[in-house]
Amino acid sequence: MHTSKVTPHRAALCLLVGASITLAGCANMGARERGTAQGAALGAAGGAVISAATGGKAGTGALIGGAVGAIAGNIWSHKMEDKRKAMEAATKGTGVEVTRTQDNQLQVNVPSDISFDVGRATIKPELRPVLDHFAAGLDGTMQVRIVGHTDSTGSDAINNPLSVDRAESVKSYLADRGVKSGRITTDGRGSRQPVADNGSEAGRARNRRVEIFLSEPQTGY
Repeated sequence: MHTSKVTPHRAALCLLVGASITLAGCANMGARERGTAQGAALGAAGGAVISAATGGKAGTGALIGGAVGAIAGNIWSHKMEDKRKAMEAATKGTGVEVTRTQDNQLQVNVPSDISFDVGRATIKPELRPVLDHFAAGLDGTMQVRIVGHTDSTGSDAINNPLSVDRAESVKSYLADRGVKSGRITTDGRGSRQPVADNGSEAGRARNRRVEIFLSEPQTGY
């Protein structure tokens, strides 16, 4: 009976298939477990491919890649996932959207009805509890990015600086709550990035917003 030899390249291919199966099985996991599983699967497959291509042992490369991938995939899982859940609970029913971005940032999207009046950069009282919860528990490694937006009413000469002023108002408030200003960056996009149709009042209200992003520094391997 003839048996085919399992070459390093074939082993790498098998690991890639296994990684795909692992990723498919992540659907029922929480974000914490899913990040670890995905990182481990892709890391193992990548390690095997690199090892096979360079003449090494696919299995050894898979073990190393899997360990590194598990750590990388778990970057989101602890503090960031806990913070996401805390912000979701704190903002429930307010219209604030709390999401995880594809590049593992926590995004808090604050609509105009609780953030700023039309044409103003003064923080509304309704926004303060949201920012208080956001500032609570941030450690010294987390970075904050704040982006202000306006609707299309008015000219760019008005909207662009207004969007920056809104972001700066949020930064100032967070700094007063103990978040070091050196960890906060701000930007204003004016009316250039609408999320709704500016042809209706409801759409314009959605476009008048501030977005707050929280991230952890990426560690090289």
